[in-house]
Amino acid sequence: MIDTHAHLDQILCDTKGEVNQIILAASDVDDSENNLKLAKKYDFLLPAIGIHPQSPSVEVKKLEKLITKKVIAIGECGLEFIGDYDQKNQEICFRKQIELAQKYKIPLIVHARKAVDEAVEILKEYKNISGVFHCYAGGKKRIQKIIDLGFYFGIDGNLTYEDGLVDVVKNIPKDKLILETDCPYLTPIPFKGEENKPAYVKYIYEKVAEIWGMNFTDTEKIIDANAKKLFKII
Repeated sequence: MIDTHAHLDQILCDTKGEVNQIILAASDVDDSENNLKLAKKYDFLLPAIGIHPQSPSVEVKKLEKLITKKVIAIGECGLEFIGDYDQKNQEICFRKQIELAQKYKIPLIVHARKAVDEAVEILKEYKNISGVFHCYAGGKKRIQKIIDLGFYFGIDGNLTYEDGLVDVVKNIPKDKLILETDCPYLTPIPFKGEENKPAYVKYIYEKVAEIWGMNFTDTEKIIDANAKKLFKII
């Protein structure tokens, strides 16, 4: 199993359970630096660097200085049109990170909250990019738009308790689905309400297996192959 999106601290690093690899998502430059430090200590951690749309800034130059061969993705980055956030600055920061991913030929981890259509329109302007819509919340009607971009769909623990999301997953091509905890958030059933951990990605895999009508082993092979292909994991 691969948890393709986690926000970890020192303690949570020791709670990976049966998970083979964990991709560390970042929210700002400090977070990005921390991911790199953790990845040096734990070989099962794969660091991403990025600036979350809730923290839009012009620090992308600082971000670029952190790029090494170990950096597996840029993100999470994108747009969030909830709350009193500066949408113009969000777009500027998002575009700079898209260009960074393009330059270094690494995928994007896209955060698009109440802004999936807007994120898609921006991404359509760029060539030779890849990535995932993290914690996908665009419903069934936007699935084809994401597919047309060549992007993947990241699904989280809320799949275990949101019937609407189950219906969405039924319509996502099997070869475009990856799974993530977004820990310490979005804890799946049976631990909903508690702090999320990488080990709990197992319950999301189990739910997908149920939705697909497949056994766990075959489901795991498909989803892990998707993650390895997108993030170029050996």
